[in-house]
Amino acid sequence: MQIKKQDLLPWYTKLFYGAADFGFAFVDSCVAVLFAIFMTDIVGLPTRMAALAIFVGKSWDYINDPIIGYLCDRTRTRWGRRRPFLLFGFIPFGLSFLMLWWIPPLENQWLLTAYYALAFFFFDTMVTVVTMPYFALTPELTQDYDERTSLTSYRMAFSLIGGLTAFVVPLAIIGETVPENADRALLMGALFAIAASLPILLTFFGTREKPEYIAQTPPTLRESLQAARKNRPFLFAMGVFLFTWTAMSIIENQLFYFLEYRMGMEEEAPIVAGTVFITAIIVLPLWVWAAHKTDKRKAYILGMLFLSAVMVTLIFIPPTLGLGIVLTLAALAGVGVSAVHVLTWAMIPDAVEVDELESGARHEGMFYALVTLFRKIAVSIALPLVLLLLDASGFLPNSAEQPESAVNAIRFLMGPMPSLFLLGGIVFALFYPLSREVHHETRQKISLRRKPESA
Repeated sequence: MQIKKQDLLPWYTKLFYGAADFGFAFVDSCVAVLFAIFMTDIVGLPTRMAALAIFVGKSWDYINDPIIGYLCDRTRTRWGRRRPFLLFGFIPFGLSFLMLWWIPPLENQWLLTAYYALAFFFFDTMVTVVTMPYFALTPELTQDYDERTSLTSYRMAFSLIGGLTAFVVPLAIIGETVPENADRALLMGALFAIAASLPILLTFFGTREKPEYIAQTPPTLRESLQAARKNRPFLFAMGVFLFTWTAMSIIENQLFYFLEYRMGMEEEAPIVAGTVFITAIIVLPLWVWAAHKTDKRKAYILGMLFLSAVMVTLIFIPPTLGLGIVLTLAALAGVGVSAVHVLTWAMIPDAVEVDELESGARHEGMFYALVTLFRKIAVSIALPLVLLLLDASGFLPNSAEQPESAVNAIRFLMGPMPSLFLLGGIVFALFYPLSREVHHETRQKISLRRKPESA
């Protein structure tokens, strides 16, 4: 099918749209990797207090997603529904990241805990304020089935670069995580507060929203929730997203455990992780091509079967085979990881046109809010269960010698367990009803319905 002129995006629009996700991916990965150890090893908070500070922020995280999603669906300005959040949110977003790495002059540990709980609360709020409207821009920029895949690939290239940067650069700036390097941690926070927030302006100035969507009557909260509940393609796309990203979270959580305690490659772990990221970036065009030649559902299934096969193969590789084999498998895993990043996100926006056909309105903000909310809930349940299983296996923290039961548990958590979740995603994909042809027919019905209104 030929792409309509209004749906064909120039490369620079895709570039400007994708740029903001560098900052979003960076802060997400940086906080996940470093914030806890910053509080315990540099600030000097007991582990239980650091956990309390994070718990406060994460608890609010379950609430603010649907609130911001609903608000950006109802926003009406001359800049659109989504872009004002980027314009007015990028400075508070940067400041909130910087606040995480400042140590206030407080001696009392409970006051320090309260500060970091509030800082994390503010940070998490601002992340939602800018990311939720940003995600919801995807279906608004273009309605074309294949252009959305291409647009998502640009975004995911920046996302993967941001994640890779977060694994390498902050620790290079900070050095050892000791109290003497507190100034370096603050310097890192300041540098990346700027580097992560400025690309948001590129997205604001480099994109435009469609006037017809701004003119629609703002939906009520009940209408938004009902639209999501009744939208069958959205529910299946959300199932694909939840199962796939839960699998990815388990793999990310267990990667360093696997490399250190199974393969004896603790020092080489950043090289292995970098190989995954770099390969994923390089092969992004492959999955755009595959989705164009078949469709997103078939390309996704192929990618997840491939990734599952690599992960299961990895756990049978003996440590004696060396770094070369591990890097080869890491590169192959990167091919599957690339499919995860492009195709799970590219399937969601197509359900928006089904929503518009059925309800006469569009609820992109609430759709993306529910997807991210349920993903967070799934991960918050899955990861503690993973750690409990590891604990039950007899795992000994910071011990070079692990019981065989613990090593086998790590192997299971690295291969078969995430593969089961990927299989769940494949099951949802098998029943995902939106092919390229069905999506095109849906758009045609919407166009026919709009013509009498404009006559």
